[in-house]
Amino acid sequence: MLVLFDTPAGYSLFQINNKKKLQEVKNIMEMFKDSKTISENIQLEAFKKFKDTEHAVNSLTKLNKGELPSDLKKFLEKNIVSKNIQKTLLCYGKKIAKCIKNGLGIETNAQSKYLEVFRGIRNQLTNLLSGITEKELNSGSVGLSHNFYRHKLKFSIDKVDVMVIQAVGLLDDLDKELNNYTMRLREWYGWHFPEVGKIITDNLTYAKVVQKIGMRTNTKKIDLSDILTPEDEKSIKDSAEISMGSEISLEDEMNIKELCSQIIFLSEYRGSLTEYLRNRMMTIAPNLTIMVGELVAARLISHAGSLVSLAKMPASTIQIFGAEKALFRALRTKHETPKYGLIYHASMVGSANPKLKGKISRSLASKCAICVRVDALGENSNGDVGRKCKKILEGRISLLESGTSLKKTGSKITKYNND
Repeated sequence: MLVLFDTPAGYSLFQINNKKKLQEVKNIMEMFKDSKTISENIQLEAFKKFKDTEHAVNSLTKLNKGELPSDLKKFLEKNIVSKNIQKTLLCYGKKIAKCIKNGLGIETNAQSKYLEVFRGIRNQLTNLLSGITEKELNSGSVGLSHNFYRHKLKFSIDKVDVMVIQAVGLLDDLDKELNNYTMRLREWYGWHFPEVGKIITDNLTYAKVVQKIGMRTNTKKIDLSDILTPEDEKSIKDSAEISMGSEISLEDEMNIKELCSQIIFLSEYRGSLTEYLRNRMMTIAPNLTIMVGELVAARLISHAGSLVSLAKMPASTIQIFGAEKALFRALRTKHETPKYGLIYHASMVGSANPKLKGKISRSLASKCAICVRVDALGENSNGDVGRKCKKILEGRISLLESGTSLKKTGSKITKYNND
C-alpha cells in the first residue's frame, strides 16, 4: 500500500511493506516505535518539493476545495500511473481521495481507521525524510499556516458577516433619521398647509409634494399628476383655497424644501441599501433568508455576532433573540416567559392567529436553526433546504389554523417531513 502525505516542504509518497499490520491500531503504533521498525515497515518512494510558500498555499487551497493541483497530478502520474503500479493509495481526507480517483483513476482509500498511519508519519517525519531537520519543518509549517489562513480569511464567512451586520445597523439608523426628519417636516409645513398631511399618509410622497408645491399659493399652477392620483391632486388643490394655515417667508420655504430633499435622498439610499442587503444575504445565508426574509435574517446574524455564532445556538435561543430583558424579568418575577423576540417580525409569525403565535414561532425557530447550520457549515448554497423547511412549516401552520388535531393527522405531518 502507498501513502500520500503532504508536508510543509512538499508532497511525499511512502511505501508500507506489510499491509496486514494496518488492520489493528496497536500494530500501526508499533510500526512507528523506533527508527529500526520504521525502516523495516516504511520507505520513502518519492518526494516533490514546493517551489515557495505561495506555491504551497495555492496547492493547499485547491485540495481543500476538492480540486486536484497540477503539481500533485504530475507527481502521481510520474510515480504511480507511468510505472503502472496497481496499489491502493492511502489519503488523509475523502476530498483528496475523491479528486485523485476521478482525475487519475488511481484506487484510493480514506478510511478513518488509518488515521494512526498519518499520525505516526507526522511524528517521525524527520527520520523518514532525509536532509530536512525538525526546525525547518516547524518554521515551514508556521509560515505556511499563516499564509494559508491569511488567504482563506479573504473568503471567510465571518469576513462577509461584517458587511451584513454593518448594513442592517445602518438601515435601522436610517429608519430612525427618516422618522425624525418626516416628523419635523410634517410639523413644520403643517403650520402653513395642514390639510396636506391629512390627505397624504406616505412620508416619501408627502416630501415630494411639499418640495414641488412650496407655498400653498403655488398649488393651482403646479401639476402633481406624476406624484399623486387625480383624486388626491384635486383634494389638495381644493384645500389650498380654504386652508387655515399661517403664512411663511421665502427663507422658511427654502429650508423646508431643503429638508424635503434630504428625506427624498435618504429614502432612495435606503432603497438601494435594502437591495444590497438582500443580495448579500442570498449569497451568505440563502436558506435562512428564504425562511424569514433578509431583514429578520440579518438582524439575527447581527444579534449573534456572526453567522457561525448563530449556527452554534439552539433553536430555543434563536426563538427569544431580542427579548432577553423580558425573559430575565419574567424569570425573576416568576411570570410567563416571552414566546418570541426578533423572529416575531417574520411574516409567518406576524400574520398568524394570536393564539398560535407561540407554537408557530417555536416551529419557525427550529427550522431556522437547521437552515443557518446548513448556510454556515454546509456546501448547499442554492436555498433548497430553506424551501423544504418553509414548505413543512406552511403545512403545519395550515393544520393549526384549521383547528385539526395533529394526532389525527399524523400521517400528513410525516408526509411533509419526508418531503
